[in-house]
Amino acid sequence: MTATPHDATPNALVIEDDAASAELVRAALEHACGCDVVLAADGFAGASQLAHRSFDIVLTDVELPDANGLELARRSKRLDPTVPLVVLTGHERFEYALDALRSGADAFLTKPVRTPELVATVSSLLDRSRAPRRATPVVLAIGAHPDDVEIGCGGALIRHAAEGHQVWVHTLTQGERGGDRPARVLESQAAAEIIGARLIVDDLPDTSVPEAGPTIEAISAVIERIAPTHVYTHSWNDNHQDHRAVHRATLVAARRVPEVACYQAPSTSIGFAPSRFVDVTPVIERKLDAVRAFYSQWSTRGYLDDELIRSTARYWSRFGGGRYAEPLEIVRAGDPVPASAQPLAA
Repeated sequence: MTATPHDATPNALVIEDDAASAELVRAALEHACGCDVVLAADGFAGASQLAHRSFDIVLTDVELPDANGLELARRSKRLDPTVPLVVLTGHERFEYALDALRSGADAFLTKPVRTPELVATVSSLLDRSRAPRRATPVVLAIGAHPDDVEIGCGGALIRHAAEGHQVWVHTLTQGERGGDRPARVLESQAAAEIIGARLIVDDLPDTSVPEAGPTIEAISAVIERIAPTHVYTHSWNDNHQDHRAVHRATLVAARRVPEVACYQAPSTSIGFAPSRFVDVTPVIERKLDAVRAFYSQWSTRGYLDDELIRSTARYWSRFGGGRYAEPLEIVRAGDPVPASAQPLAA
């Protein structure tokens, strides 16, 4: 599909079985957003429209009489991942929002939808989809604790920095359960300097990071401030409760970021299923230097051992190029940056 020029009228598809709700959405999009709107009253009609026409934005209800709106959302994203997608539902539970975002939704609105919120969301998404591609990628790596990011994707971040990308590390706790707060923050700063990243440290409670509320707010504030094009975060397939909480919060806060990927942590479970592998062979020693910056943890944390980190990277290299690699689970794929990232071999 070809993006609509800035001076052209955007085309919107609204899949909604409730006639009154559909008419309210149509009127708002036509009068406030300047859209040409096509209404589909059920899943079959929506799927038919998606198969035969190009749209600049798609809005779908979840509970349709003949289909699941989330499946239509996934179909829309498979056809063209660049087209913004808004999911509408009467359910306010957090799990519904996560399901929608995992289906590729760029926004999640609960019904009855307030017209100002609908207009603001659609206008923002249309502006973002038409905006020229950023000349310099901005990379944000999010970790629950000091040393999470450095172990999981430190090599990829070094590659990003070497390619001239702007790199940020956001650590949500100060690791007080593992040592002295000021010392651990200083160690994080030293590691960020080695990577070539800027550091943001929050003070959420170590081992008790909430999956919503303050965590989403903290991550959202950083994303709004730096507008990243790429986000790295924890995998859901992890045995540490803080890591899972950060993963879920990131999916909500980073719902409009073009690329989101999950890295491996020492506590990652057997369910971790990477599909992209970044060759970190040229920077493996520098990554180890960044990990060594956490010197207060060396005597008690076996997962910081040089040999273990090298062995893990050596294992994952069998799926990609080079001698050492970092694995990534892809939540949402934009441009595979850095260029050394390799897809899973067939």
